[in-house]
Amino acid sequence: MKSNIDEINRNIYDIKNKDEYDFKIKKGLTPEIIEEISNRKDDPDWMREFRLKALEVYNKLELPTWGPDLSELNMSDIATYVKPKTKLSNSWEDVPEDIKNTFDKLGIPEAEKASLAGVGAQYDSEVVYHSMKEDLIKQGVIYTDMETAVKEYPELVKEHFMKCVPVYDHKFVALHGAVWSGGSFVYVPKNVKVDIPLQSYFRLNSPESGQFEHTLIIVDEGASLHFIEGCSAPKYNKVNLHAGCVELYVKDNAYLRYSTIENWSKNMLNLNTKKAICGKNSKMDWVSGSFGSKISMLYPMSILNGEGAKTEFTGISFAGGRTKFR
Repeated sequence: MKSNIDEINRNIYDIKNKDEYDFKIKKGLTPEIIEEISNRKDDPDWMREFRLKALEVYNKLELPTWGPDLSELNMSDIATYVKPKTKLSNSWEDVPEDIKNTFDKLGIPEAEKASLAGVGAQYDSEVVYHSMKEDLIKQGVIYTDMETAVKEYPELVKEHFMKCVPVYDHKFVALHGAVWSGGSFVYVPKNVKVDIPLQSYFRLNSPESGQFEHTLIIVDEGASLHFIEGCSAPKYNKVNLHAGCVELYVKDNAYLRYSTIENWSKNMLNLNTKKAICGKNSKMDWVSGSFGSKISMLYPMSILNGEGAKTEFTGISFAGGRTKFR
């Protein structure tokens, strides 16, 4: 369902911090920039090679013609990696005050205390906070940031990373493959039921930059999970870009509900790609709320890859002024 409204009061989301960072890569998109991102991520060789090949694909593909006009997007004006002045922590008190205050105002800590089994919080290009309840760890549930997953669970990541959403799907998937940073990795073992949701929240603060988080969720046979994602950014006068990627694997007889709320400012180009592969007798539920942005191109997809697989999508989008949805 789509409704046109003049404006939503989003003052809480337009709070912004001073554009301070530990490192901000120069604007543009070149092999040297990709190498720099990979070096700073301490990527294994296979991921470095993957990024460079994705850049080659990006340069070969044309802009999509099936959606709104994207000619105003100039990657030479976008910084694809911004590292905040902090490191990943599992203690909220160790997060810097300005970043912590932003997430406090967005209600993330209170939500964690009240109704969540685990929380991840990303600020610009890096996850700054991550926690999960001990009982889930004991059951073998993995919930961590993608960079940690690449290093600590390499075989599991290599088997699934951008196999559900291959880089040649379209130009902005290829872009994502080259510059991805941050995001969430979840693995739920066979027959484990995660009764309380996990949630990740992504906050873009730096102007003239992009956010390219990667979400990879594997719900093994007979298991179940509810995962929630939230995204927002303050308003600036120049274009910001969000080109995240969500890959969901729902194995035989498993269940996944993926809920997302995206509340973007009017300067945001939101070019996100989400896809699920569903096994025999599995169930995939999408629940989506999308607000704001200058342009949004979103198309969640479920591939029913087994007999008895089911999917359901419930979405609501609000557009105001000249917002364009596709």
